[in-house]
Amino acid sequence: MSFRRTFLFGLIWRAALLLLTVFAFVEAVEREGLGAARLLAGLICLGAIAELWRFVQRTNRELARFVDAVRFGDLSQNFTHRNEGSGFGEFGEALEQGIRRLREERHRLSDANRFYEAVLDDAPTALLTVDGEGRVELANKAARRMLVRHKGVRIEDFRDYGDAFAGSLTDVSVGQPRLVPLTLDTVPQTAMVSAAAVHRMGGTVRVIAVQPIQGELNAVEIAAQSDIVRVLTHEIMNSMTPVTSLAHTAADLIAEADGGNDPAISDARAAVETLARRADGVMHFVESYRQISRTPEVRRRLFDAAPWARELEALFRASPSAEGVGFKLTVVPDNLTIDVDPDLMCQVLINLLKNGAEAALGHASVPAVSLACFRSKGGRLQIDVADNGPGVPEDLQGDVFLPFFTTKPKGTGVGLSLARQVVLAHRGAISLDRSPEGGALFRIVI
Repeated sequence: MSFRRTFLFGLIWRAALLLLTVFAFVEAVEREGLGAARLLAGLICLGAIAELWRFVQRTNRELARFVDAVRFGDLSQNFTHRNEGSGFGEFGEALEQGIRRLREERHRLSDANRFYEAVLDDAPTALLTVDGEGRVELANKAARRMLVRHKGVRIEDFRDYGDAFAGSLTDVSVGQPRLVPLTLDTVPQTAMVSAAAVHRMGGTVRVIAVQPIQGELNAVEIAAQSDIVRVLTHEIMNSMTPVTSLAHTAADLIAEADGGNDPAISDARAAVETLARRADGVMHFVESYRQISRTPEVRRRLFDAAPWARELEALFRASPSAEGVGFKLTVVPDNLTIDVDPDLMCQVLINLLKNGAEAALGHASVPAVSLACFRSKGGRLQIDVADNGPGVPEDLQGDVFLPFFTTKPKGTGVGLSLARQVVLAHRGAISLDRSPEGGALFRIVI
């Protein structure tokens, strides 16, 4: 309001001055002998016109400068006009407040964008974007850490993680998550893949969220198996305890009654003693399975891999199953450090090496096993145990880690199940594949 009154006042007195000078100039022209007055009146009239033009144009220029600053995003312009009179101080301050408000809004939006970019980039779930032309971009750190094996930005390039995963980048429907097999660090696992549609720059972009859930699935499976084993072993032991006790009592009674003169009593004694031994065997067998129902307590620590691996080699060579079996140890780099429970992982690897040695001894002319420790492309610890035995048939590879399952005539089916529990307790994964020598390859990734 102050600028309006001041500007109106300035415009009126300049217009009035112009009218007066025009009137004076006309009067001087109509009268004789006033040449000097005509010249002076004309000059004053031209000055009044120039002043009125400057006054009006100055306002237009400032408005045009303000509009250009907004249009081109140049919010660094200054519109302060102090001590210049004619209301331009108030006018400039009004424009300055407007440009300042735009600056503050830009800073607010910039801060908000940085915040949401940080939230997106640091989100724990891997996010990918797929545009209308099939170009795939890794949208955050989680995706860049997880998907490190491919080269390129086409959907076909993501087949390094499995055909099903590459197909899911376009096949998964919006709002309908799907479980998809995913190969990371050469270890197959399962991931939850979901999609959303986002409009960007006039087009639609698919945002794909990839959440590996194999660890959770394994935990549920192990818990279910442990519950089953706990119930079964409890019931079996409750039933077998009196049977074992009675069998031993009967064996002792018949032993006292057997004088060696009656073949029937001798046969009965042999049968009852056999029954007692088998009852003890069943109790021992069931007791061994109770280990599966106990979750191993992991005490992780950081240590050098090479000395630890050499101790593993010494332990393996000292075992009877290592006789006549070659051993190859690889640790890359030499100063590799690992973060695991050394005792539990040692138990796992010794069992795997013994299994591999037993398989190789009965198959290869030059039996051999190998142990390799290194970092995968994703930066995780990878431990490979391989042999040149017959390997595990492909149709049985999915069963070898199940409790009670064994391919050995005298096996209990406990070793590999416990190995899997230990690895899962480390938040890792263990898988079985075929080694380059044709035998079994157990791969642990942590």
